[in-house]
Amino acid sequence: MPASGENHVVTLRVGDTALDVRPEIGLVCSSLTVAGREYLRFRSVEAVRDGHTSGIPLLAPWANRLRGPDYVVDGVEVGVVGAPGVHVDDAGLPIHGTMVGRSGWVVDAPVTTSTSARMSARFDASECVEVMASFPFPHSLGVEYLLEPGRLTVITTLTATGSFSVPVSFGWHPYFTLPGSTRSDWTLELPDRHHLELDEFHLPTGRENFEPAESISLTGTAFDDGYRLGDDRSMALTDGIDRIEVSFDDTYSFAQVYAPVASNLVALEPMTAATDALSCGRTPIVEPGGCLPATFTISISREGN
Repeated sequence: MPASGENHVVTLRVGDTALDVRPEIGLVCSSLTVAGREYLRFRSVEAVRDGHTSGIPLLAPWANRLRGPDYVVDGVEVGVVGAPGVHVDDAGLPIHGTMVGRSGWVVDAPVTTSTSARMSARFDASECVEVMASFPFPHSLGVEYLLEPGRLTVITTLTATGSFSVPVSFGWHPYFTLPGSTRSDWTLELPDRHHLELDEFHLPTGRENFEPAESISLTGTAFDDGYRLGDDRSMALTDGIDRIEVSFDDTYSFAQVYAPVASNLVALEPMTAATDALSCGRTPIVEPGGCLPATFTISISREGN
């Protein structure tokens, strides 16, 4: 992936809310501020270009891990490990797809009004040899960022552009932080959900347990957990002063929560399918010529306001 243009930033602004988007490194959002207060954790341009997740990155064609070096769809075996653009975790499992840090997005001119700012971009995966090498299903991705005061809506649309059905397993990995406080002050709010049991490789075993809605102090508590969501598809992070709420539409029926103890960050990740669904043949399917839109919204507010 070429490095040229990697520092290009598109800034959307409405009122005191601003979003920075970097098209040349995967269309990643590198900053989301309200009244000058930063709510995203972004490592660096170089880290994202090298395939590390940061800010708000798109994970496609699959989110999180696959079970092994290949997978089978409709009797066709697809090799993944060793394919160009594929990254692996410490256990050698393919992780986070091939779109993190990738150039090639075609971006329309932003449109700003007194109440909103909007930008749209698209990526033709069927024209990208690296993406097709590990996911040989012709498709395009469209992303729209809609910024309103204290609110960001992200609309992602996958369109099957060829003569093959396309398995859908994309997601997003927003890294949130609460400015002016530390992790020991933070509370995570989760809805009714089914907790997916994971094995030692962080892959679902097929078993799950129901957990009711609850608020959980993050003092000394770590998360790297997958969930199947119910009717309530919203999660929140608060320190009693700032509140970040993330709401998913029906297409995002799964979510991952990542909150390492040693870092002041929490990832609340919308997913169209469970981790490893592509390996197991359990993804949604888009038929040739069809499309699948998916929407999530980030709302930022001050408690009591």
